[in-house]
Amino acid sequence: MDIIFCGTPEFSVPPLADLVAAGFNVKAVFTQPDRRKGRGQQVQKTAVKIEAEKHHIPVYQPVSLKTPDVASLISDMKPDLMVVVAYGLIIPQNILDIPKWGCWNIHASLLPRWRGAAPIHRAILTGDKETGIAIMQMEAGLDTGPVFNMYPTTIRDDDTGQTLHDRLSLMGGEAIVSCVQQLKAGTLPAAQAQNEAEAIYAHKLEKSESHIDWHQSAQHIEQQIRAFNPWPGSQGSVNDMSLKVWAAKVIACETNQAQEPGTVVMADKSTLIIQCGDGCLSLEEVQKAGKKRMPIAAFMASKSAWFTA
Repeated sequence: MDIIFCGTPEFSVPPLADLVAAGFNVKAVFTQPDRRKGRGQQVQKTAVKIEAEKHHIPVYQPVSLKTPDVASLISDMKPDLMVVVAYGLIIPQNILDIPKWGCWNIHASLLPRWRGAAPIHRAILTGDKETGIAIMQMEAGLDTGPVFNMYPTTIRDDDTGQTLHDRLSLMGGEAIVSCVQQLKAGTLPAAQAQNEAEAIYAHKLEKSESHIDWHQSAQHIEQQIRAFNPWPGSQGSVNDMSLKVWAAKVIACETNQAQEPGTVVMADKSTLIIQCGDGCLSLEEVQKAGKKRMPIAAFMASKSAWFTA
């Protein structure tokens, strides 16, 4: 089974490593061009390129797959299958048609729910109880192709965007190996068309979404904090101080009468509780601009905290 693998970030690494470990012949890896990052603006290899080089797999980094040269290159490789995960470039139809078994995508949701760029974060933000990995046959539409298999996982109450990302990445590796093994053995079930009536789009995350609106329910804000950890984070104003909130817990408000959203309802040496539109939120880990992340007890003991209930 000759495979071409397309992926770029850390999320794509376990699927590539697992395909290699399972003995499949990954003939080539396509990943986005290396880019300058960080304060020093040094050129950094993509995570997938680093993994491919460990296994001495040829790496290609075109800026687009829409050129005749790229199509000719891939065609000459005569791949049986192309596996795509978080690649970041549009794959045109003439490329999708080249592999014997087409192009498969590893998608981090239970399709058709959360098609698009940010399925992991949108699932947590919305309060979904379950998500998973879908292995789908790619077509011209965005995540619209028929699905071979889906592998569910529970979204835990303490899952953040990072922890769920990491778990689904590992699941993606296991899932793609299982499906390719089934294909090779002739036991892979026929891909099933998605129900368009149930499709929901997961819009790309924007930095502007980091703002905490205390008029929202405590439950929604808590989900926002977890979904946007580590990026873009969640930042709100508390007594005119801007704080990035990394962890919080929904609690019942003990006051007899709800106060204005954003009001500090309790503040002591180990506690900071904020009134929300519905319910209260106990902040558990925060960060002031220019400072380190702190557990709330350490923050309230520092000179940075000047709160009164």
